[in-house]
Amino acid sequence: MEVNVLIGGAAGQGMETVMHMLGKALAREGYLFIATKDYMSRVRGGHNFSRLRIAAERPWSPVDTADILVAMNAETYRLHEKNLGRDGRILFDPARFSLPEEEGRGLPVPFEELAREAGDPIMANSVAVGALWALLDLNLDRLPGIIEESFRGKEEVIRGNIAALEKGYREAASRCENCFAMPPAGTGKLMYIDGNQVLGMAALASGCRFFAAYPMTPATGIMTYLAGKSTAHGLVVEQAEDEIAAINMALGASYGGVRSMTATSGGGFSLMVEGLSLAGMTETPLVVTVAMRPGPATGLPTRTEQGDLDFVLKAGHGEFPRAVLSATTHEDAFFRLNKAFELADRYQAPVLFLSDQNFADTHRSLEPFDFSRLGHNRCLAEAADVEKPYKRYRYREDGISPRLLPGTLPGEVVLVDSDEHDERGNIIEDAKTRRAMMDKRLKKDALLAAEMDEPGVYGPGEGDYLLLGWGSTYGVLREAVDLLGREGLKGTLLHFSDLWPLPKTRLGDLFPRAGKTFCAENNATGQFAALIRRETGLQVDHNILKYDGRPFFPEEIAAEVKKHAAT
Repeated sequence: MEVNVLIGGAAGQGMETVMHMLGKALAREGYLFIATKDYMSRVRGGHNFSRLRIAAERPWSPVDTADILVAMNAETYRLHEKNLGRDGRILFDPARFSLPEEEGRGLPVPFEELAREAGDPIMANSVAVGALWALLDLNLDRLPGIIEESFRGKEEVIRGNIAALEKGYREAASRCENCFAMPPAGTGKLMYIDGNQVLGMAALASGCRFFAAYPMTPATGIMTYLAGKSTAHGLVVEQAEDEIAAINMALGASYGGVRSMTATSGGGFSLMVEGLSLAGMTETPLVVTVAMRPGPATGLPTRTEQGDLDFVLKAGHGEFPRAVLSATTHEDAFFRLNKAFELADRYQAPVLFLSDQNFADTHRSLEPFDFSRLGHNRCLAEAADVEKPYKRYRYREDGISPRLLPGTLPGEVVLVDSDEHDERGNIIEDAKTRRAMMDKRLKKDALLAAEMDEPGVYGPGEGDYLLLGWGSTYGVLREAVDLLGREGLKGTLLHFSDLWPLPKTRLGDLFPRAGKTFCAENNATGQFAALIRRETGLQVDHNILKYDGRPFFPEEIAAEVKKHAAT
């Protein structure tokens, strides 16, 4: 049992406020849901919409159909009426536009008129929230508290919005009583949280105490979250003048002894790659989150893509160790970003964490995370145990030199240089030391490879097909496997969270047992499938690619698999 809602309008009509109120209220009622948004890169105008899927069991992906269409303008109806089911309903303001005479699914509610009666027509979105709440047959008691939280200290605004909410609720209830049967709500305490907030929370809980970035969609929400928590948690958040400054500030803070992070998108990361090489040469721990969006250049600033995998694997000049991890589900991403910090400290190397707009802007209702599972191992050298004289780049069998923070051992200097250097950190140019230092650093590649988690398996491990994926596509691919199973095709999903060094054991085990192999990616060239081929020699039978800036739907994946799996 589930209910799907699509809410659309123009930027400036308060779509974000509608979803914020609905999401918080539904989470506190105990409902399992996923909420996604599709928005244009402009402040006002254009068409924005959100999907809300409420289900009895956890929904892993949005779907392309709707039971309720909340149309704040005529464009929303025109673009999405085809997505509405035959028994669906359309909430709309008849003063703004009219439905065709043959359209029998309309439910007129005068949003602006009722908002004006409540005090201000700008509160039309609160009327819409109340009307939708009535269609979902939910008790109104929860929503006024959400409004009070949202507008704390603005008593007149609170009173007006609550009045608008109640008017919309009564109007819709009088026209459509018990329209939709809601799935059962749980009893546990749930969070309402999006992907960027998950990553911000994970960074904070992992001990990150310095964050520098330049705002760039879709990564900006991480900085916004951390800035809001900075005073309470002793965190320094610096909005740098550009991405070059941001990564170098983070490196400086890490050299000084605090866990540090920066976040950006592809265009900003392009500016960071010299700093990434600096982290590689100086062996300074650093976590860089790259929230992908379509490129090249400015591309589609508010859309999604998985087009930067090849870029981050090779970004930076010269050869140096790195790890690349990715955000799959919200829960996994919370603990995996913690792993990124742990790896950066343990191996004194940069760790890149891939996200994308689809993950960053997707809200879910989730149970609170188990913070006891987080690691906080700084892997710093103890002054009493450091061999004298202190050599920052001392040769060791595993390639990991003792890392001593500046000023912690009297009489010993921590010397770090971006030029090639000797064990002490002095600049060199002789061939013997260069080879020795390169060999020392590159020993970490094997150690990082041993730290990579094998991909997750969903399904029996054999059957008609093997479906491969990585990053934020986990939910939609899982639902596609379920959909195919109901249609008689049995197969397995093999989904990667750790990307580099590429984990190969489970891949080598399951690949030969599959009938047909597929790799689904939000890019045009099949970058992950090509990586698998380069590293293992395994060639997938079919690439399923989508690169229009929009995420996959389960039906799209299932259709592609069905087309080829039986042949």
